[in-house]
Amino acid sequence: MKPLLLIDVDGPLNPYAAKAQRRPEGYRTHRMRPTGWTEAERAKPLRVWLNHDHGAELLALADAYELVWATTWKGEANDWIGPHLGLPRLPFIDWPVMHGRAPRGTFWKTQYILGYAGERPFAWIDDDITAMDREYVDRRHPAQALLMRIDERIGLVREDFDALAAWAAP
Repeated sequence: MKPLLLIDVDGPLNPYAAKAQRRPEGYRTHRMRPTGWTEAERAKPLRVWLNHDHGAELLALADAYELVWATTWKGEANDWIGPHLGLPRLPFIDWPVMHGRAPRGTFWKTQYILGYAGERPFAWIDDDITAMDREYVDRRHPAQALLMRIDERIGLVREDFDALAAWAAP
């Protein structure tokens, strides 16, 4: 069974923290109105920067990984993000609670990541991973795990894709 590649959107694929009016090189601007937003939030579309080359990079990794959305976009990543990147519909983690309490200073997603992964090895790309998350996973997860913190000002870069490919290589 392939390891999971758990993919966050905001940060790794959408470098939302880059300078406000300077789209990073290689990215295109997309305006989106996710359904989970309130009417007031939906009045002005969300600006999302996506690098369309990331779709091909992720598809290349699909030979070694099972790709899964691990984002607050949940299933809407299949409607709003995946089509721009040329990705097929992917399974997603349906968080039981978002932005809630987390054990011992970990990111709120970490406990649910472990629940989703079960005993499978996984790589997780997210902009909120800390040393506390790595320690928590090391202590509680029975299989190998790679937690990659991605800079939310830059997004995924060539070295990240290379590291993911190398980690999954036999």
